[in-house]
Amino acid sequence: MRKIIYILFLILSISVFSQERVKDTIIDDLVIIRNDSMMLSLEEVIIFDRRNFDSNTERKYYLWYAKKVRKAYPFAKLASEKLTEINEAMEGIKGKRKRRKHIKKIQKFMEGEFSDELKKLTRTEGRILIKLVHRQTGETMYSNIKEYRSKWNAFWYNSTAKLFKLSLKSEYHPETDALDFLVEDILQRSFAKNILVKQEPKLQIDYYELLIQWKDINAYEVVDAYIKKYK
Repeated sequence: MRKIIYILFLILSISVFSQERVKDTIIDDLVIIRNDSMMLSLEEVIIFDRRNFDSNTERKYYLWYAKKVRKAYPFAKLASEKLTEINEAMEGIKGKRKRRKHIKKIQKFMEGEFSDELKKLTRTEGRILIKLVHRQTGETMYSNIKEYRSKWNAFWYNSTAKLFKLSLKSEYHPETDALDFLVEDILQRSFAKNILVKQEPKLQIDYYELLIQWKDINAYEVVDAYIKKYK
């Protein structure tokens, strides 16, 4: 299947709609999560209990999905940083024409720097990225394209994405979506282990409450349901 390249906020060029190979649903090259972890921040200290799995299969599915989350997160973080940079620069630029020119200049640079890496993302990683963009920026990918390009572009990008069972309007809701909670859990533990560099999300997320709410979650059931839905 031909790879389709989309624009992520007019800043990142992203090909997340490539065909997923068989290996995208095979659990391999696993990284074992160590027992207890601690995350330090300016305001709080989170002590992680050991994540218990009901079976080796559940552990493998959780770690497989963790690899996908860790690959997608840096791009969402970068998108948030660049959007902040653009908005700050726009304050000193008058005129729509000059503003568009500035955005295109940054877009061209980012495409040259990261296009090859983004093209390697599978649909699963792209789907996670779309969610994480909402987490880090407070806006969906669709809304950002609409804001920085046009409603027409946003419509066509999203229409094409639907052909690959993707939606640029996807939102991040770990309080109601079990799969989103797994993403949040993976992120928090990855921050604590310095696997990922933490960036505060624009969305309000109470991880303590989420842990209580999803204390009985089974990672295997959640990820397996996802795979069956999108295979």
